[in-house]
Amino acid sequence: MSDYSLSLGCLTLTIVIYVFNKRLYQRWRRLLLMPLVLTPLLLVGLLVVTHISWRDYIAESHWLLWLLGPATLAFAVPVYENMAIIRRHWLSLSAGVLTATVVAVCSSVWLARLLALPEAIQRSLAVRSITTPFALAAAGPMGGEPDLVALFVVVTGVFGMAVGDILFLRIAIKQGVAKGAGLGAASHGAGTARAYQLGQQEGVVSSLVMMLSGVLTVLLAPLMSHLLWRT
Repeated sequence: MSDYSLSLGCLTLTIVIYVFNKRLYQRWRRLLLMPLVLTPLLLVGLLVVTHISWRDYIAESHWLLWLLGPATLAFAVPVYENMAIIRRHWLSLSAGVLTATVVAVCSSVWLARLLALPEAIQRSLAVRSITTPFALAAAGPMGGEPDLVALFVVVTGVFGMAVGDILFLRIAIKQGVAKGAGLGAASHGAGTARAYQLGQQEGVVSSLVMMLSGVLTVLLAPLMSHLLWRT
């Protein structure tokens, strides 16, 4: 089989597995059946069993990664359509985004240092709380490894979406704006998907916070990198 046929087959299989997984999750809503969890596990297992290299797999599948950018920008549409919500809460949302960005980066790096993790992992963990397109853009100034960054972003999003409702219940957060801001700031795209399941207001706020957190992290990445890894 030629490299092109192999790569095209991998692309087709990826889409088929994802569509099947999505329908499976719609029927049985279990954490392990989430497309963000089960689909990557199945694909990794397939590549390991069949000894297909990452280079061959990604050759015709790379555009799926490119689609993350337009998909993220699409979240701006409901934000624009619900500007009244943003105007009412602009001050608290602005303060929350700034605080969440600084806390997410610093806490990730300091915890990694406490566990004596390698510097490459520290730098990759620093941008784990923003959505993938922004995280990959910020990884350059931060010195993170793109593959590790993508992995940490997915794990963070799935974990945040899974435990978000439990945390809101535990600390008695009932306001929709607060829930949306928390999910958008901590677990980006996956959290925003969960926020829209909770309600329109939650989803709109989560979309806005996710995008603002990503933009702010990218802009502050050089400064934060200098402060956290000064030599």
